[in-house]
Amino acid sequence: MLFHVRMTVNLPLEMPEARATQLKQTERELAQRLQQEGKWRHLWRIAGHYANVSIFDVASVDELHTVLTSLPLFPYMQIEVMPLCRHPSAIRDDDS
Repeated sequence: MLFHVRMTVNLPLEMPEARATQLKQTERELAQRLQQEGKWRHLWRIAGHYANVSIFDVASVDELHTVLTSLPLFPYMQIEVMPLCRHPSAIRDDDS
């Protein structure tokens, strides 16, 4: 199942810089592993924001929930999820 996910990160201003740096590094490592596994198919930064738009390819809504809640920055995120399905006019067969 494909999901369009927008994640906006709002780290507390009072968070120590060392803690923020450690969270971001751990997040980067997990995001890259999920990309290598094919679960996090696309990842784009939204210019001018601490936010991204991503496409996840997972087996179920429950799996997506598990992946998102495992992210180290999850407690500091606002997340919007849209399930996707193939459009009947799409010409590519490799992106369903």
